[in-house]
Amino acid sequence: MATLAVTQTIGYGALYYAFAVLLVPIAADLHTSTTAVTGALTASILTSAVLAVPIGRRLDRHGGRALMTVGSLLGTGLLLAWSQVDALWQLYTVQIGIGAAASASLYEAAFAVIIAWHRPERRSSALLAVTVVAGFASTVFLPLTGWLTEQHGWRTALLVLAAVHAVTVPLHAFAVRRPPAAPPATQRPGDSGARAIRTALADRGYWLLAAGFTAHTTAISSYTVLLVAALIAWGHPPAFAAAIAGLLGVLSVAGRLITTGLQRRYRTTTITAGVFAVQAAAAGLLPVVGATTGGAIVAVAGFGLGFGVATIAKPVILAERYDTRRYATLAGVLVAPMAIAKAGAPLAAAALHTRAGSYTPVLAVIAVCCAIAAMTIAACRAVPTTS
Repeated sequence: MATLAVTQTIGYGALYYAFAVLLVPIAADLHTSTTAVTGALTASILTSAVLAVPIGRRLDRHGGRALMTVGSLLGTGLLLAWSQVDALWQLYTVQIGIGAAASASLYEAAFAVIIAWHRPERRSSALLAVTVVAGFASTVFLPLTGWLTEQHGWRTALLVLAAVHAVTVPLHAFAVRRPPAAPPATQRPGDSGARAIRTALADRGYWLLAAGFTAHTTAISSYTVLLVAALIAWGHPPAFAAAIAGLLGVLSVAGRLITTGLQRRYRTTTITAGVFAVQAAAAGLLPVVGATTGGAIVAVAGFGLGFGVATIAKPVILAERYDTRRYATLAGVLVAPMAIAKAGAPLAAAALHTRAGSYTPVLAVIAVCCAIAAMTIAACRAVPTTS
Protein backbone atom coordinates (compact mmCIF):
# COMPACT_ATOMS: atom_id res chain seq x y z
CA MET A 1 0.00 0.00 0.00
CA ALA A 2 2.88 2.36 0.78
CA THR A 3 4.38 1.66 -2.64
CA LEU A 4 1.13 2.26 -4.50
CA ALA A 5 0.50 5.46 -2.52
CA VAL A 6 3.88 6.78 -3.69
CA THR A 7 3.57 5.66 -7.31
CA GLN A 8 0.04 7.02 -7.72
CA THR A 9 1.03 10.39 -6.26
CA ILE A 10 4.01 10.67 -8.61
CA GLY A 11 2.12 9.27 -11.58
CA TYR A 12 -0.82 11.64 -11.35
CA GLY A 13 1.43 14.58 -10.56
CA ALA A 14 3.79 14.06 -13.52
CA LEU A 15 1.48 12.56 -16.15
CA TYR A 16 -1.69 14.56 -15.49
CA TYR A 17 -1.52 17.61 -13.21
CA ALA A 18 1.69 19.04 -14.67
CA PHE A 19 -0.13 19.63 -17.97
CA ALA A 20 -2.14 22.54 -16.53
CA VAL A 21 1.03 24.39 -15.54
CA LEU A 22 2.81 23.70 -18.84
CA LEU A 23 -0.16 24.62 -21.04
CA VAL A 24 0.61 28.30 -21.62
CA PRO A 25 4.42 28.09 -22.05
CA ILE A 26 4.08 25.15 -24.45
CA ALA A 27 1.47 26.99 -26.53
CA ALA A 28 3.76 30.04 -26.69
CA ASP A 29 6.82 27.99 -27.64
CA LEU A 30 4.98 26.01 -30.32
CA HIS A 31 3.31 29.20 -31.65
CA THR A 32 -0.18 27.81 -31.31
CA SER A 33 -3.28 28.38 -29.18
CA THR A 34 -3.95 27.01 -25.72
CA THR A 35 -7.09 25.40 -27.16
CA ALA A 36 -5.01 23.40 -29.63
CA VAL A 37 -2.63 22.31 -26.86
CA THR A 38 -5.55 21.39 -24.57
CA GLY A 39 -6.79 19.09 -27.32
CA ALA A 40 -3.71 16.93 -26.72
CA LEU A 41 -4.89 16.27 -23.15
CA THR A 42 -8.31 15.35 -24.52
CA ALA A 43 -6.63 12.86 -26.87
CA SER A 44 -4.77 11.38 -23.90
CA ILE A 45 -7.96 10.88 -21.90
CA LEU A 46 -9.79 9.34 -24.86
CA THR A 47 -6.90 6.91 -25.34
CA SER A 48 -7.37 5.79 -21.73
CA ALA A 49 -11.06 5.21 -22.46
CA VAL A 50 -10.30 3.05 -25.50
CA LEU A 51 -7.79 0.94 -23.58
CA ALA A 52 -9.83 0.56 -20.37
CA VAL A 53 -11.42 -2.79 -21.24
CA PRO A 54 -8.39 -4.59 -22.80
CA ILE A 55 -6.19 -3.44 -19.94
CA GLY A 56 -8.81 -4.63 -17.47
CA ARG A 57 -8.78 -8.08 -19.07
CA ARG A 58 -5.00 -8.18 -18.89
CA LEU A 59 -5.07 -7.29 -15.19
CA ASP A 60 -7.62 -10.02 -14.43
CA ARG A 61 -5.56 -12.67 -16.20
CA HIS A 62 -2.00 -11.74 -15.30
CA GLY A 63 -2.05 -9.35 -12.36
CA GLY A 64 -0.58 -5.87 -12.20
CA ARG A 65 3.20 -6.24 -11.86
CA ALA A 66 4.28 -6.43 -15.51
CA LEU A 67 1.59 -4.07 -16.78
CA MET A 68 2.19 -1.37 -14.18
CA THR A 69 5.97 -1.64 -14.60
CA VAL A 70 5.71 -1.26 -18.37
CA GLY A 71 3.24 1.61 -17.93
CA SER A 72 5.65 3.40 -15.60
CA LEU A 73 8.56 2.83 -17.97
CA LEU A 74 6.52 4.10 -20.91
CA GLY A 75 5.40 7.15 -18.93
CA THR A 76 8.98 8.03 -18.03
CA GLY A 77 10.11 7.73 -21.64
CA LEU A 78 7.23 9.85 -22.88
CA LEU A 79 7.96 12.61 -20.36
CA LEU A 80 11.46 12.72 -21.84
CA ALA A 81 10.00 12.80 -25.35
CA TRP A 82 7.55 15.53 -24.31
CA SER A 83 10.47 17.78 -23.33
CA GLN A 84 11.75 17.60 -26.92
CA VAL A 85 8.58 18.29 -28.95
CA ASP A 86 8.82 21.03 -31.56
CA ALA A 87 5.47 20.63 -33.32
CA LEU A 88 1.85 20.23 -32.31
CA TRP A 89 1.53 16.79 -33.93
CA GLN A 90 4.45 15.58 -31.82
CA LEU A 91 2.70 16.80 -28.66
CA TYR A 92 -0.46 14.90 -29.63
CA THR A 93 1.55 11.75 -30.29
CA VAL A 94 3.24 11.99 -26.90
CA GLN A 95 -0.04 12.64 -25.08
CA ILE A 96 -1.74 9.67 -26.75
CA GLY A 97 1.14 7.54 -25.48
CA ILE A 98 0.80 9.06 -22.00
CA GLY A 99 -2.89 8.10 -22.06
CA ALA A 100 -1.83 4.49 -22.61
CA ALA A 101 0.83 4.69 -19.89
CA ALA A 102 -1.64 6.20 -17.42
CA SER A 103 -4.27 3.55 -18.05
CA ALA A 104 -1.68 0.84 -17.35
CA SER A 105 -0.13 2.36 -14.22
CA LEU A 106 -2.56 4.69 -12.42
CA TYR A 107 -5.69 4.28 -10.30
CA GLU A 108 -7.64 1.63 -12.20
CA ALA A 109 -4.67 -0.74 -12.32
CA ALA A 110 -3.78 0.00 -8.69
CA PHE A 111 -7.37 -0.60 -7.59
CA ALA A 112 -7.40 -3.98 -9.34
CA VAL A 113 -4.29 -4.97 -7.39
CA ILE A 114 -5.82 -3.79 -4.10
CA ILE A 115 -9.16 -5.55 -4.70
CA ALA A 116 -7.41 -8.82 -5.57
CA TRP A 117 -5.14 -8.71 -2.53
CA HIS A 118 -7.54 -7.72 0.25
CA ARG A 119 -10.50 -9.33 1.92
CA PRO A 120 -13.80 -7.40 1.72
CA GLU A 121 -13.49 -6.01 5.24
CA ARG A 122 -10.04 -4.54 4.47
CA ARG A 123 -10.63 -3.13 1.00
CA SER A 124 -12.08 0.22 2.01
CA SER A 125 -9.21 1.05 4.34
CA ALA A 126 -6.65 -0.07 1.75
CA LEU A 127 -8.24 2.07 -0.96
CA LEU A 128 -8.41 4.98 1.44
CA ALA A 129 -4.73 4.66 2.35
CA VAL A 130 -3.68 4.96 -1.28
CA THR A 131 -6.15 7.64 -2.38
CA VAL A 132 -5.64 9.90 0.63
CA VAL A 133 -1.92 10.16 -0.12
CA ALA A 134 -2.42 10.41 -3.89
CA GLY A 135 -5.08 13.06 -3.29
CA PHE A 136 -2.24 15.47 -2.57
CA ALA A 137 -0.64 14.94 -5.99
CA SER A 138 -1.92 18.28 -7.24
CA THR A 139 -0.88 20.00 -4.00
CA VAL A 140 2.70 18.80 -4.50
CA PHE A 141 3.19 18.75 -8.26
CA LEU A 142 1.37 21.91 -9.38
CA PRO A 143 3.66 24.25 -7.38
CA LEU A 144 6.70 22.05 -8.07
CA THR A 145 6.10 22.14 -11.82
CA GLY A 146 5.40 25.87 -11.65
CA TRP A 147 8.66 26.57 -9.83
CA LEU A 148 10.70 24.40 -12.17
CA THR A 149 9.14 26.06 -15.22
CA GLU A 150 9.73 29.54 -13.86
CA GLN A 151 13.34 28.83 -12.91
CA HIS A 152 14.47 26.55 -15.76
CA GLY A 153 11.83 26.50 -18.49
CA TRP A 154 9.19 23.91 -19.35
CA ARG A 155 11.56 21.54 -21.16
CA THR A 156 13.89 21.22 -18.18
CA ALA A 157 10.86 20.92 -15.88
CA LEU A 158 9.75 17.87 -17.85
CA LEU A 159 13.22 16.34 -17.65
CA VAL A 160 13.10 16.66 -13.85
CA LEU A 161 9.58 15.20 -13.75
CA ALA A 162 10.78 12.28 -15.89
CA ALA A 163 13.58 11.62 -13.40
CA VAL A 164 11.10 11.68 -10.52
CA HIS A 165 8.64 9.46 -12.39
CA ALA A 166 11.41 6.91 -13.10
CA VAL A 167 11.24 6.00 -9.40
CA THR A 168 7.88 4.29 -10.04
CA VAL A 169 9.44 1.72 -12.39
CA PRO A 170 11.40 -0.30 -9.79
CA LEU A 171 8.67 0.27 -7.19
CA HIS A 172 6.07 -1.40 -9.39
CA ALA A 173 8.52 -4.09 -10.52
CA PHE A 174 9.46 -5.23 -7.02
CA ALA A 175 6.47 -4.40 -4.81
CA VAL A 176 3.47 -5.42 -6.94
CA ARG A 177 2.95 -9.18 -6.76
CA ARG A 178 0.27 -11.59 -7.88
CA PRO A 179 -2.46 -12.06 -5.28
CA PRO A 180 -2.80 -15.29 -3.31
CA ALA A 181 -4.69 -18.01 -5.17
CA ALA A 182 -8.39 -18.13 -4.43
CA PRO A 183 -9.48 -20.91 -2.07
CA PRO A 184 -10.53 -24.10 -3.87
CA ALA A 185 -14.09 -23.66 -2.65
CA THR A 186 -14.39 -20.52 -4.76
CA GLN A 187 -13.01 -22.08 -7.93
CA ARG A 188 -15.38 -23.47 -10.52
CA PRO A 189 -13.93 -26.11 -12.89
CA GLY A 190 -13.84 -24.82 -16.42
CA ASP A 191 -15.08 -21.38 -15.38
CA SER A 192 -12.92 -18.79 -17.14
CA GLY A 193 -14.84 -15.89 -15.62
CA ALA A 194 -16.92 -15.25 -18.72
CA ARG A 195 -20.05 -16.28 -16.82
CA ALA A 196 -19.34 -13.73 -14.10
CA ILE A 197 -18.89 -10.98 -16.68
CA ARG A 198 -22.11 -11.91 -18.51
CA THR A 199 -24.00 -11.97 -15.22
CA ALA A 200 -22.76 -8.52 -14.28
CA LEU A 201 -23.45 -7.00 -17.70
CA ALA A 202 -26.99 -8.41 -17.58
CA ASP A 203 -27.57 -6.76 -14.19
CA ARG A 204 -29.64 -3.57 -14.28
CA GLY A 205 -27.69 -2.29 -11.29
CA TYR A 206 -24.41 -2.38 -13.22
CA TRP A 207 -25.75 0.00 -15.85
CA LEU A 208 -27.25 2.23 -13.17
CA LEU A 209 -23.77 2.47 -11.70
CA ALA A 210 -22.37 3.28 -15.15
CA ALA A 211 -24.96 6.01 -15.67
CA GLY A 212 -24.47 7.45 -12.20
CA PHE A 213 -20.68 7.60 -12.22
CA THR A 214 -20.61 8.93 -15.80
CA ALA A 215 -23.05 11.72 -14.86
CA HIS A 216 -20.91 12.53 -11.84
CA THR A 217 -17.72 12.61 -13.91
CA THR A 218 -19.43 15.02 -16.30
CA ALA A 219 -20.23 17.31 -13.38
CA ILE A 220 -16.77 17.12 -11.81
CA SER A 221 -14.91 17.76 -15.07
CA SER A 222 -17.05 20.75 -15.98
CA TYR A 223 -16.91 22.24 -12.48
CA THR A 224 -13.13 21.97 -12.30
CA VAL A 225 -12.62 23.82 -15.57
CA LEU A 226 -15.05 26.69 -15.04
CA LEU A 227 -14.85 27.38 -11.29
CA VAL A 228 -12.01 29.92 -11.32
CA ALA A 229 -13.39 31.75 -14.36
CA ALA A 230 -16.87 31.88 -12.83
CA LEU A 231 -15.62 33.32 -9.53
CA ILE A 232 -13.62 35.97 -11.38
CA ALA A 233 -16.66 36.83 -13.51
CA TRP A 234 -18.64 37.39 -10.31
CA GLY A 235 -16.12 39.97 -9.12
CA HIS A 236 -13.63 38.00 -7.03
CA PRO A 237 -9.88 38.67 -7.41
CA PRO A 238 -8.00 35.98 -9.38
CA ALA A 239 -5.86 35.08 -6.36
CA PHE A 240 -8.98 34.44 -4.26
CA ALA A 241 -10.58 32.39 -7.04
CA ALA A 242 -7.46 30.25 -7.40
CA ALA A 243 -7.23 29.77 -3.63
CA ILE A 244 -10.85 28.63 -3.42
CA ALA A 245 -10.32 26.21 -6.31
CA GLY A 246 -7.27 24.88 -4.50
CA LEU A 247 -9.51 23.82 -1.62
CA LEU A 248 -11.02 21.09 -3.82
CA GLY A 249 -7.97 18.84 -3.43
CA VAL A 250 -7.95 19.10 0.36
CA LEU A 251 -11.72 18.70 0.58
CA SER A 252 -11.58 15.60 -1.62
CA VAL A 253 -9.37 13.95 0.99
CA ALA A 254 -11.77 14.97 3.75
CA GLY A 255 -14.68 13.53 1.79
CA ARG A 256 -12.88 10.21 1.35
CA LEU A 257 -12.16 10.00 5.08
CA ILE A 258 -15.79 10.72 5.95
CA THR A 259 -17.08 8.21 3.40
CA THR A 260 -14.82 5.43 4.63
CA GLY A 261 -15.78 6.10 8.23
CA LEU A 262 -19.50 5.96 7.44
CA GLN A 263 -19.10 2.66 5.57
CA ARG A 264 -18.98 0.90 8.93
CA ARG A 265 -22.62 1.81 9.53
CA TYR A 266 -24.21 2.41 6.13
CA ARG A 267 -24.12 0.93 2.64
CA THR A 268 -21.59 2.46 0.30
CA THR A 269 -24.32 3.17 -2.26
CA THR A 270 -26.36 5.07 0.34
CA ILE A 271 -23.40 7.18 1.43
CA THR A 272 -22.34 7.90 -2.14
CA ALA A 273 -25.84 8.92 -3.20
CA GLY A 274 -26.10 11.23 -0.20
CA VAL A 275 -22.80 12.93 -1.01
CA PHE A 276 -23.79 13.39 -4.66
CA ALA A 277 -27.08 14.95 -3.53
CA VAL A 278 -25.15 17.46 -1.39
CA GLN A 279 -23.05 18.31 -4.43
CA ALA A 280 -26.18 18.89 -6.50
CA ALA A 281 -27.44 21.37 -3.91
CA ALA A 282 -24.04 23.09 -3.66
CA ALA A 283 -23.71 23.47 -7.44
CA GLY A 284 -27.20 24.90 -7.71
CA LEU A 285 -26.49 27.29 -4.82
CA LEU A 286 -23.20 28.67 -6.20
CA PRO A 287 -24.72 31.08 -8.79
CA VAL A 288 -27.04 32.45 -6.09
CA VAL A 289 -24.45 33.11 -3.36
CA GLY A 290 -21.16 32.95 -5.31
CA ALA A 291 -20.75 36.73 -5.57
CA THR A 292 -20.12 36.96 -1.82
CA THR A 293 -16.94 35.70 -0.16
CA GLY A 294 -18.70 33.60 2.46
CA GLY A 295 -21.25 32.24 0.01
CA ALA A 296 -18.57 31.18 -2.47
CA ILE A 297 -16.58 29.39 0.24
CA VAL A 298 -19.63 27.54 1.59
CA ALA A 299 -20.89 26.48 -1.85
CA VAL A 300 -17.47 25.33 -3.08
CA ALA A 301 -16.84 23.48 0.20
CA GLY A 302 -20.15 21.64 -0.15
CA PHE A 303 -19.25 20.53 -3.65
CA GLY A 304 -15.64 19.78 -2.76
CA LEU A 305 -16.53 17.24 -0.06
CA GLY A 306 -17.75 14.91 -2.80
CA PHE A 307 -14.87 15.62 -5.15
CA GLY A 308 -12.98 12.40 -4.47
CA VAL A 309 -15.78 10.17 -3.17
CA ALA A 310 -16.43 8.43 -6.49
CA THR A 311 -12.76 7.40 -6.63
CA ILE A 312 -13.08 5.10 -3.61
CA ALA A 313 -16.81 4.33 -3.89
CA LYS A 314 -16.68 2.83 -7.38
CA PRO A 315 -14.19 0.01 -6.65
CA VAL A 316 -15.84 -0.80 -3.31
CA ILE A 317 -19.34 -1.04 -4.84
CA LEU A 318 -18.12 -3.15 -7.77
CA ALA A 319 -16.28 -5.51 -5.41
CA GLU A 320 -19.34 -5.80 -3.16
CA ARG A 321 -21.66 -6.67 -6.03
CA TYR A 322 -19.64 -8.78 -8.46
CA ASP A 323 -17.01 -11.49 -8.81
CA THR A 324 -13.70 -9.86 -7.86
CA ARG A 325 -11.77 -12.28 -10.09
CA ARG A 326 -13.08 -10.21 -13.00
CA TYR A 327 -13.04 -6.87 -11.21
CA ALA A 328 -10.63 -5.14 -13.62
CA THR A 329 -12.63 -6.09 -16.72
CA LEU A 330 -15.90 -4.87 -15.22
CA ALA A 331 -14.21 -1.70 -14.00
CA GLY A 332 -12.82 -1.14 -17.49
CA VAL A 333 -16.28 -1.29 -19.05
CA LEU A 334 -17.48 1.18 -16.42
CA VAL A 335 -14.51 3.53 -16.81
CA ALA A 336 -14.76 3.87 -20.62
CA PRO A 337 -17.85 6.15 -20.70
CA MET A 338 -16.51 8.01 -17.65
CA ALA A 339 -13.28 8.81 -19.49
CA ILE A 340 -15.22 10.01 -22.54
CA ALA A 341 -17.29 12.26 -20.27
CA LYS A 342 -14.12 13.56 -18.62
CA ALA A 343 -12.73 14.49 -22.02
CA GLY A 344 -15.87 15.96 -23.54
CA ALA A 345 -17.66 17.65 -20.64
CA PRO A 346 -15.33 20.69 -20.34
CA LEU A 347 -15.74 21.42 -24.05
CA ALA A 348 -19.52 21.16 -23.76
CA ALA A 349 -19.51 23.39 -20.66
CA ALA A 350 -17.44 26.02 -22.45
CA ALA A 351 -19.78 25.93 -25.44
CA LEU A 352 -22.85 26.33 -23.21
CA HIS A 353 -21.27 29.28 -21.41
CA THR A 354 -20.41 30.95 -24.72
CA ARG A 355 -23.93 30.48 -25.99
CA ALA A 356 -25.67 31.59 -22.79
CA GLY A 357 -23.21 34.33 -21.83
CA SER A 358 -23.49 33.22 -18.21
CA TYR A 359 -22.20 30.50 -15.88
CA THR A 360 -25.60 29.98 -14.28
CA PRO A 361 -26.95 27.53 -16.92
CA VAL A 362 -23.70 25.56 -16.80
CA LEU A 363 -23.90 25.18 -13.02
CA ALA A 364 -27.57 24.24 -13.33
CA VAL A 365 -26.59 21.40 -15.68
CA ILE A 366 -23.85 20.36 -13.25
CA ALA A 367 -26.42 20.27 -10.44
CA VAL A 368 -28.75 18.13 -12.57
CA CYS A 369 -25.90 15.71 -13.37
CA CYS A 370 -25.11 15.32 -9.66
CA ALA A 371 -28.80 14.75 -8.91
CA ILE A 372 -29.00 12.08 -11.62
CA ALA A 373 -25.88 10.46 -10.17
CA ALA A 374 -27.42 10.46 -6.68
CA MET A 375 -30.68 8.87 -7.86
CA THR A 376 -29.08 6.16 -9.99
CA ILE A 377 -26.56 5.15 -7.31
CA ALA A 378 -29.32 5.08 -4.68
CA ALA A 379 -31.36 2.81 -6.96
CA CYS A 380 -28.62 0.14 -6.89
CA ARG A 381 -29.48 -2.43 -4.25
CA ALA A 382 -26.87 -4.64 -2.69
CA VAL A 383 -26.51 -8.16 -4.05
CA PRO A 384 -24.54 -11.08 -2.61
CA THR A 385 -20.95 -11.07 -3.82
CA THR A 386 -19.78 -14.09 -5.81
CA SER A 387 -16.11 -13.71 -4.92
